[in-house]
Amino acid sequence: MKFKQVFALSAAATALLSTASFVHAEKTFINCTSRYPQGISPALVMDGISYNASSQQVYDRLINFKRGSTEIEPGLAESWDISADGLTYTLHLRKGVKFHSSKIFKPTRDFNADDVVFSFMRQLDPNHPYHNVSKGTYPYFNAMKFPQLLKSVKKIDDNTVEITLTRQDATFLPTLGMDFLSIYSAEYADQMMKKGTPEKIDTDPIGTGPFMFAGAKLDQALRYKANPDYWQGKTPIDTLIFSITPDATARYAKLQKGQCDMIDFPNAADLGRMKKDPKVQLVSQPGLNVAYIAFNTEKAPFNNEKVRQALNYAADKAAIIESVYQGAGIAAKNPLPPTIWSYNDRIQDYPFDLEKAKKLLAEAGYPDGFETELWVQPVVRASNPNPRRTAEILQNDWAKIGVKAKLVSYEWGDYIKRTRAGEFTAGIYGWSGDNGDPDNFLSPLLSCENANNGSNYSRWCNKEFDALLAKAIVTSDKKVRAPLYEQAQEIFHKAVPWIPVAHSVSYTPLSPRVRNYAQSPFGYNAFYGVDVVE
Repeated sequence: MKFKQVFALSAAATALLSTASFVHAEKTFINCTSRYPQGISPALVMDGISYNASSQQVYDRLINFKRGSTEIEPGLAESWDISADGLTYTLHLRKGVKFHSSKIFKPTRDFNADDVVFSFMRQLDPNHPYHNVSKGTYPYFNAMKFPQLLKSVKKIDDNTVEITLTRQDATFLPTLGMDFLSIYSAEYADQMMKKGTPEKIDTDPIGTGPFMFAGAKLDQALRYKANPDYWQGKTPIDTLIFSITPDATARYAKLQKGQCDMIDFPNAADLGRMKKDPKVQLVSQPGLNVAYIAFNTEKAPFNNEKVRQALNYAADKAAIIESVYQGAGIAAKNPLPPTIWSYNDRIQDYPFDLEKAKKLLAEAGYPDGFETELWVQPVVRASNPNPRRTAEILQNDWAKIGVKAKLVSYEWGDYIKRTRAGEFTAGIYGWSGDNGDPDNFLSPLLSCENANNGSNYSRWCNKEFDALLAKAIVTSDKKVRAPLYEQAQEIFHKAVPWIPVAHSVSYTPLSPRVRNYAQSPFGYNAFYGVDVVE
């Protein structure tokens, strides 16, 4: 890496890099990302940028996804057995895996079953000494219904763990590969608890992954060093830097100047230029995601199905696709993206029909419309490149049927906290799949169990819908499961607790010097195996 690239970073980021280890580093990779992570402890967060900065680099999981695929392969569990009744999983752990060292922790043993039990039981057991550390709420653990699914997690011996479920779950193995089930060091946790600083395991992460956390400057940069003892072999990159660059235009300019090796969330308007730009290597794939407008179905007037249907008719999705996505997305009609099996293509989307919308509003008792808020997510995410513009188009469309929407926003963490508390009326949200299974969309986003202070922001609860999910999850036969999910989508389509807006195409702009980068179907960035050449 050329030194002029280093000095083009912010002063704080430069300070992070100015160590002897960096000066002598052979290869450095800079990812210019849109915002600082909400956290760097994967059990505590539920967003891709935070996972990119934590679990995707620092930690491992029992199961891995093959690079660029939804197909699973062994991770920290090198093999497993499943009981005849499908309820007990015996996981045989990989031997010789080393945890990272840091200034405050030197491991005395290799990874073993104690670490697996700790990582699960911290989230599962309310009486666990670490359960309330860092104000842990474990959002994804709860969204995946793990408190109800897990009966027990037991150490058989140092290299064997037995997990027993309360019911069969066809998604359990791929779910073990999800970021919220990253494996922490129980020894590190014990030492920090004895020192009176248990929160250190969440702020100074120690894992077994390909990169070791090396420091951060809030809202400016995070730095990582390659793990020389990684069980799959040292990665080609010696130093990894996340440079926080909120403006998409600035990120593109940095990429052109050689100050970034990869940028997140490019402007849709810039994609045409990027495709022709010799200083950009642009890779893409259909996104496993959905952008949507959630209605708070517990609040009037959105507790009225006809009102929700009316607002679906009054949403000009074609205008949103043209203005917001600019060729990098397709209109959504279901909560599932068309790239996932069991997508119900027989469903006909609500057309843009203002007269039909007015008629339904009148039938619902609102012939003159009403006033409401439309919350606008304050950050760009993989599913939506411009939430503000999306909201402005909807605001204009709804005004034509008498619905006056005031646009409201909050800081991202506050936005989600207020949403989960049910404060909003309607708002813009998005979701990217994490294990390649339709249940990973339908259950977290729409099940009754997640309707209160969970990830089902619409707070919609339909017992028939839930029964279909429950029936589908207990068999691994896709021929049985797919029709059940198709029926669930039909129930959703009639009740419309959302406006499904769009599915984006995922674009990743890279420097021409980057080699062996593989896009994740889940929208994450794992830099193990990535190389750079001058």
